[in-house]
Amino acid sequence: MSRLAVCFSAVVLCLASTITFAQAQTGASLSGTVTDQAGGALRDVAVTVKNVDTGDARTITTDGAGHYQALSLPLGRFEIRAAKQGFANETRTGISLTVGENAMLDIKMQRSTPDVCASGHEFATTDCTLSWHGITLYGAYDIGVGWVSHGLPENGYNYEGASLVNRNGYEHRFLVAPNNLQQTGLGIRGKEEFLPGWSVVFNASTGINPQSGLLANASATQTINNGLPRKSYSYAIDGARAGQPFNDEIYAGISSTDFGTLTFGRQRALGTDVMLLYDPAGGSYAFSYIGYNGTMAGGGDTEDTRWDDALKYRLTYGPVHFGAMYKFADGSGGCYSGSGGWTAATCTPESAHNNAYGFDIGGNYGKFSADLVFQQYNQAISVLNPLLGPQSLSAPYQSTTNSINTNPITGDNLIGPTNTVYGIVTDNRAVMAAVKYTWNPFKLFAGYEYIWQNNPHNPLGVGASDQGGYIMSGVEDNNLDSEKLVQIWWTGGKYAIDSKTEITLSWYQQRQNDFRLPPTCSASAGFRSSCAGNLNEGSFYVDHHFTKRFDGFVGIAYSWVSGGLAIAIPHGPGVPYFSNNNLAPTAGLRFAF
Repeated sequence: MSRLAVCFSAVVLCLASTITFAQAQTGASLSGTVTDQAGGALRDVAVTVKNVDTGDARTITTDGAGHYQALSLPLGRFEIRAAKQGFANETRTGISLTVGENAMLDIKMQRSTPDVCASGHEFATTDCTLSWHGITLYGAYDIGVGWVSHGLPENGYNYEGASLVNRNGYEHRFLVAPNNLQQTGLGIRGKEEFLPGWSVVFNASTGINPQSGLLANASATQTINNGLPRKSYSYAIDGARAGQPFNDEIYAGISSTDFGTLTFGRQRALGTDVMLLYDPAGGSYAFSYIGYNGTMAGGGDTEDTRWDDALKYRLTYGPVHFGAMYKFADGSGGCYSGSGGWTAATCTPESAHNNAYGFDIGGNYGKFSADLVFQQYNQAISVLNPLLGPQSLSAPYQSTTNSINTNPITGDNLIGPTNTVYGIVTDNRAVMAAVKYTWNPFKLFAGYEYIWQNNPHNPLGVGASDQGGYIMSGVEDNNLDSEKLVQIWWTGGKYAIDSKTEITLSWYQQRQNDFRLPPTCSASAGFRSSCAGNLNEGSFYVDHHFTKRFDGFVGIAYSWVSGGLAIAIPHGPGVPYFSNNNLAPTAGLRFAF
């Protein structure tokens, strides 16, 4: 080697030594170990170290021992964030590094979702989730047998049991009861992180009748009874599930660990979310009035327990949570005329104004939790009895002739009665408060809702669309003589006998005011549906879990109505329930995953 080369090598070594020495004097480092909640080391965790002063960031991946190390950091303020699929992101702030400091910071991460099922035995005996790459399949099968003191035959579209007093129920009978503690159905949901702390989320779910395998369809229970005499009906109900492919929910959106979750699509109303949390019976069809009848959850109407074309925002900050929801108007408004004796030629097309909005504020304090909900829904539709036919009363108030404002069309029918529904339209506003207190082995619940209903500011017309694309061949936009006021309250509790067996006792009541003018409601004057009245239900059941997923239950519900709520057909002379009460013992099995 030449003398020149030797000198050049010496210079390079000298410079390298100088730089290394300078870094040792001025640079800092940050290192540590990332573990799960049990203390196990986590590999392949993305640890991002960010300089708060300059915005510069560096990401390091942990090794097999869960170790990370960031070298040659300048002095200043830093924050560190750890992210890994299946775990909640962890952030540490307020880190200050000085010259030459070697800081140590260990991080413990919490799982964001339960462990996935690794075997058939684990699936059958635990509550692990069926998850693959952030996508989870879930569902339930709930079936039972029961007896009713005043009931009707079941049909393949009905998705509720027969526990609640029914306006057309007239005979005692044994029956196979669907969906007692929970709606039978299937769903798929997913959450995929695309940036640290940011995820895409989606959910799609539907309910079925477990006996027939048909999609839950309240509107079809009405239309299959159209034209039949009253004592030939099978169960006819009203509800938000109307045969849609995803009759529960279908939505997608963005979720942030810091800024909350925003979703769009068909979604449960805020009142429905709160009902499921604060109902002692958890929305059970067999043992809960507010689960069986969605008047409370829908803010005045059972069809509004789910909102189509809706934006929903949820944010949790410490013990406090907030929710907001807005529904865009959708569907057809049909056509409308305010005068009697009108014809198809004089029918003015109407636009749908069925927008809605709501807010929820709540929180937890120790063993106590509470929520306050406001909901406003315009052009809410309440489907009445099935359309009456030739065998109906001699002066029916629901006829095979289309009507609006109870005025029959004098010309040809715009919409035929076949496979169509008839309903009342109102603008609804509701305020609800609910509380829960856990005092092991007890859980205590209570709630109250006040609902204002008025004739719609924007009327719907004949041919307007209802849930699931059904068409209304009859519409009543002026059903209320004055403002209708509805109050619903409930209370109850659960008692855990042991880790597998629980007893639930519940009480529910709905009250309405006298919104008839003049207010001449009495037994002698004749009650109408516009008269004041009460609906009451009490229930008791025992639920035993054989495994985490599989349980059996047995219980009883008793319900009765009085006054205007005991009238079967609105807007006419009093046509009472066949029987104003119902006693319904039920036993069954449920498998949920």
